[in-house]
Amino acid sequence: MREERDTNTYALELRVAQELARAAGQAALSYYGGKLHVEHKAGVDEPVTEADYAANDIIVRGLREAFPDDGLLSEESADTEARLTKRRVWIVDPLDGTSGFIAGNGDFAVQIGLAVAGESALGVVYQPTRNLLQWAARGAGAWVLRNEDIEPQPLRVSDETDLSHLRLAASRSHRSPRMDSVVQTLGLASEVRRGSVGVKVGLIATRECDLYVHLSSRTRQWDTCAPEAILREAGGNFTDLFGFPYSYNTPDTQNHNGLVATNGAAHSAIVERLAPLLNEFGRTRV
Repeated sequence: MREERDTNTYALELRVAQELARAAGQAALSYYGGKLHVEHKAGVDEPVTEADYAANDIIVRGLREAFPDDGLLSEESADTEARLTKRRVWIVDPLDGTSGFIAGNGDFAVQIGLAVAGESALGVVYQPTRNLLQWAARGAGAWVLRNEDIEPQPLRVSDETDLSHLRLAASRSHRSPRMDSVVQTLGLASEVRRGSVGVKVGLIATRECDLYVHLSSRTRQWDTCAPEAILREAGGNFTDLFGFPYSYNTPDTQNHNGLVATNGAAHSAIVERLAPLLNEFGRTRV
């Protein structure tokens, strides 16, 4: 059962996370467009640059100083079992969409999430090249501050239920024949191709898209914690491919069962339509 809502519970956490996200984003931008030293992480085909590390240092240091009793899980920091004993755990992707950062296409974001008792409770996603900040906390709504905005604007998903009218937030890369089958099965006619999980989920919160489906098990908890909090507070829904909610701060941080992020109104229908395809693909819930 989700905790009771308290609009004031996360005021300090939101302020700190927003400040750190902006600072980390500016640090990353100092490397953007320049010559990068690109490494590849051991065991996974994922790039990492000095911009990832610089952003990570700012966020991790800031969170530890502000909330020393909380746990911490960050993509670019060594993981320890200590976080598993904590009820509150910050889950951080200092630069979601490193490939987009390297390519120079602008599709990357700083993501800071807070999980409480295994559930996504707060999220801040900042896109530095667009100076676009999205945030939410349980019971406090979802908000966006764009470069041209004077005041934050509330986020609210669409109420579209006709699958043929849904707009898909699709990946710039990782397109597979199986994803083509999903598009055909759902009868989708419109797509917006972008990088970064946070960026794509953000498109649903701003009504530029209505759903995002990620078939693979490649994402990790730091990819999804912050975006989930924002989407849920904007009225959307966020589950695995089989319709089950995510659980955070577990020993295994991999999202083995993919993800479905939607406007909420069409969520059940999408999961139902996906079920025969997943069976055809030989996918079973881990």
